[in-house]
Amino acid sequence: MTNTPINLQDLRRNLYVKAKSEPSWRFWGLYVHICRIETLREAYEMARKNNGAPGIDGVTFEAVEAQGVEGFIKQIRDELINRTYVPLRSRKQEIPKGGGKFRTLSIPAIRDRVVQGALKLIMEPIFEADFQPGSYGYRPKRTAHQAVQRVAKAIVQCKTHIIDLDLKAYFDTVRHHLLLDKVARRINDDEVMRLLKLVLTASGKLGVPQGGVISPLLSNIYLNEVDRMLERAKETTRKGEYTHVEYARFADDLVVLIDAHPRNAWLLGAVYKRLREEFAKLQVEINEVKSRIVDLARGGTFGFLGFDFRRLRSIKGQMWCVHHAPMMKKRTALLHTLKDVFRRFHSQPVEQVIQQINPILRGWVNYFAIGHSGKCFAFVRQWVEKKVRRHIAQSRKLWGFGWKRWSRKWLYEDLKLFRDYHVRYMTEPSRSRDHDYSQPPPQIRTSGFPASGSYLR
Repeated sequence: MTNTPINLQDLRRNLYVKAKSEPSWRFWGLYVHICRIETLREAYEMARKNNGAPGIDGVTFEAVEAQGVEGFIKQIRDELINRTYVPLRSRKQEIPKGGGKFRTLSIPAIRDRVVQGALKLIMEPIFEADFQPGSYGYRPKRTAHQAVQRVAKAIVQCKTHIIDLDLKAYFDTVRHHLLLDKVARRINDDEVMRLLKLVLTASGKLGVPQGGVISPLLSNIYLNEVDRMLERAKETTRKGEYTHVEYARFADDLVVLIDAHPRNAWLLGAVYKRLREEFAKLQVEINEVKSRIVDLARGGTFGFLGFDFRRLRSIKGQMWCVHHAPMMKKRTALLHTLKDVFRRFHSQPVEQVIQQINPILRGWVNYFAIGHSGKCFAFVRQWVEKKVRRHIAQSRKLWGFGWKRWSRKWLYEDLKLFRDYHVRYMTEPSRSRDHDYSQPPPQIRTSGFPASGSYLR
């Protein structure tokens, strides 16, 4: 959870405790807390920490700070109190997502990021109490690494029948009336609902904008009933501590794992049918081309959060093990990104090139370091070394890679080329439990993981 000032911290904790203890309680009187200077100030600090490009009005954080942050926040507060606040239209920006396709990001103005952040600060603890253990996307103290670990553990437990679902343009097809109905089940505050509707309709009549501060929370609220259905399936098939069904969801990326014993063959069709029914209620379309059912016991593989999962025999052949390594398209995307840097800085000193590629390598390696990534890392490391050597040789009008002229030690110690390609195996996960704001986060190293989740798609 965000480290906020003590008063706001206490409020959020109290909201969570109340929501957790009374699942049917509808909260009222929340709008006044959204309008508080303390909440808006914390929302601004959150937006400032994430930085980001300016919105459609062209206003930057530097311009806001030059004019005075307190005055900027007070103006937003006055507009909210007087009910004159109207969000600006988001600026659209396309970013490549591989395969020649693009994802459209909606970049709100800074003032709108602050309002969305204030909404999130007050709404998040209420709905966090309702979210299910198998949901990991953009939630406090939950990471993609934990979702990967959950899937790996399920495969080790012989849940090798996989339902790999892909949702078609999920964020762009969220129905506002259905989403607002779900929010209204927990929030009985007309002003909050009015403000939320303003935020939603500012980007169109359909969908939640990718890039909006509050969008991840709203997308989780929309799919929470799907998670509830899967939790009921788990409990229905439970035998002691073992369940015949497991699942993990990160935003719109969902995988369901089912026990492969012949007596559970009916479960695969039953769960798949129920999933379709739940998504039909939400009017979310399943991508039939990319969605599939996989049998790992017959050599099948599936991708989840950038990892390619499969089941292999151990070295001695005495037991089955789960193997998850970076997907080939993720490695290819990394090399394309690095190639672009080498191309753009073709005439620049090698030190400047290394300064550009090191953060890219560090983030990518730290994310994929929890898998069986040794072979992939060795390939990437050798490829980068060759590109750096070729860059040096061309700048000095020499031929070859200079294997004898420039030692590996010189590349890493003198030029400071990134070198930490170590794989870190995660420990056996404990049983999942509900999120508790008062508890510390699990001790899982995820340093270098990008907040945007750009490696997950």
